[in-house]
Amino acid sequence: MTSQASTVFSLQAPKDISLNEIEAELNQIWQSYGIAGEDGALPAATRATTFTLVVYEPEETQYLLAALGFYQGPIDGILGPQTDAALRQVQIKYGLSVTGTATPETLNKLREEFAKRQGNGTGETTNGHTAHSFNASSPTIADEIALRNPCRIIALFPIAGEDEGVKAQVSAYCPMQKQSASTLICCEYITLTGTATALERIGGMIPALLIGGLPKFLWWKATPDPNNGLFKRLAAICNNVIVDSCNFNDPETDLLSLQELVDSGVPLADLNWRRLSAWQELTAQAFDPPHRRESLKDIDHVNIDYEKGNPTQALLFLGWLASRLQWLPVAYEQESGDYDITRIRFVAQDQTQVEAELAGVPVADVGEVVGDLIALRLSSTNTKANCGTVICSETGGCMRMETHGGAQTPGLFQQVSSLSEQKAEALLSQQVQRWGRESLFEDSLAVIDQALKLGAKS
Repeated sequence: MTSQASTVFSLQAPKDISLNEIEAELNQIWQSYGIAGEDGALPAATRATTFTLVVYEPEETQYLLAALGFYQGPIDGILGPQTDAALRQVQIKYGLSVTGTATPETLNKLREEFAKRQGNGTGETTNGHTAHSFNASSPTIADEIALRNPCRIIALFPIAGEDEGVKAQVSAYCPMQKQSASTLICCEYITLTGTATALERIGGMIPALLIGGLPKFLWWKATPDPNNGLFKRLAAICNNVIVDSCNFNDPETDLLSLQELVDSGVPLADLNWRRLSAWQELTAQAFDPPHRRESLKDIDHVNIDYEKGNPTQALLFLGWLASRLQWLPVAYEQESGDYDITRIRFVAQDQTQVEAELAGVPVADVGEVVGDLIALRLSSTNTKANCGTVICSETGGCMRMETHGGAQTPGLFQQVSSLSEQKAEALLSQQVQRWGRESLFEDSLAVIDQALKLGAKS
């Protein structure tokens, strides 16, 4: 047994095997390890016994092109005309052979530039490849999950290039926990790598790799596609399909795709929805007192500021508010500029008109999560109403809302404290504690679906 990191034991480093040897190899890992080391110095190990998580990673070429601003299309693993054109731009810009294909020198250049953007300006390489976030052998996801539950992870990595079949690797990682040092809680990791076509071709064998009788989750990290054959096959056998809308390439279109999935019966979860929990809780608390609750019906203006780049959080929060207050969307319009402005008009049950404005605000330091909420304001044209509320992030998001136009002076200011961890892996480890349909999320998505379709008609 070797140490993968200071707090991680590697029972088995990534090992290349054939597809039909996966289960036998995993069994061999545990038989070789046994209950403990001969000298009794190593703690017992708990094998994957809670659930199976299937992770579909976005195609590397498209992801890198999009991250560097060369590509605006969907990250779907399909290397079509848009990807071809983007690759040619890269090759021309950096003086590479212009082929329109993901040649090794082109991928290496993209990885190098991506590493620079991430702050690694040295472009250090590992095993001949520039260090970046695409490393099929990395136990990062397994670490986050296994800290709470031993499980089996099946990672699917679509790659560019010629179809040479699917390559398989198996490994096993055991993060150490001080509070339970007598037992290693371990994740089994199966990695399948090949072109999108090759992975779809072997999709029929993936159900056999899922642990029978236990919950099954699919974390689809690419743009969701209801018509993708592999996606449909996996979604049909999993208890929950998990996406993260902060990474959507075309947020409005992709939100419509999510509604299609919900309509087709897919039990869907969005990690970005989880990031809104503090905002929702503070909004609900603001109207808990009876005298404030009565004033909910007076709200006729909603302003939401978010980090420019992805309006999904703002849309989902507005959808949640509208679904709770039973507002019906009747108009939708957008305008782009220094600020991306979306205006949605609703009609309340008493026929009151409600105006909502979402503003994508340019910020100097965008974090890992694109489109985080900055501030929101609820107000009324009725100056006697007691519904004025401003909620903002602790990074100073209140300033614009405090000076924002409106007849009513906000009566309540609240500040959202930063959540301890908003990274996808940490949220995912919480998400796998539950499964099935999420009614609040689905209700919110349905309202936004209605609004977006109004925009498509106009």
